[in-house]
Amino acid sequence: MNRNWLTFGVGVIAGSVLAQPGITMAGSQENKSMPAAAAPQPQNIVSTAVAAGSFKTLATPLNAAGLVETLQGKGPFTVFAPTDEAFAKLPMGTVEGLLKPENKQKLKAILTYDVVPGSVMAKEVSSLKDAKTVNGRKLTVTSKDGKVMIDGASVIKADIACSNGVIHVIDSVVLPK
Repeated sequence: MNRNWLTFGVGVIAGSVLAQPGITMAGSQENKSMPAAAAPQPQNIVSTAVAAGSFKTLATPLNAAGLVETLQGKGPFTVFAPTDEAFAKLPMGTVEGLLKPENKQKLKAILTYDVVPGSVMAKEVSSLKDAKTVNGRKLTVTSKDGKVMIDGASVIKADIACSNGVIHVIDSVVLPK
């Protein structure tokens, strides 16, 4: 194990224990409790997706369509984000074709089809029949045996909280009908 990570981990654990109310530092002159540490703030949708590492393919089209700034904005948004593996299921050349400047509006329509206004958590999504997207069309939502599908794509990870909404990870790219 990397020694720096070990040192960091021990420091975080020690700091977490000492920061609990009622825990005092040994040898403290005044023997006062330390204040509780502040919880880390979630990042915006784009930063969260980039940090996850499994949405590299999604990042390029978001940039090409001019949607990065929007999804970094106030929101809130619910994003059904296809993984890199989901993009790999598309026919060869699909993403490259959509990235051409002449296809910017088509790309934008596809990407905004994956975005629903508001912050809709999994518990709410599973009770819906459809959801109106930012591009004006509706996603079909089905739920069976605890499994939620968005236009036939399975939600494989839900409720990734972000500062401006939520991400639900899907296993296929969904396209407007």
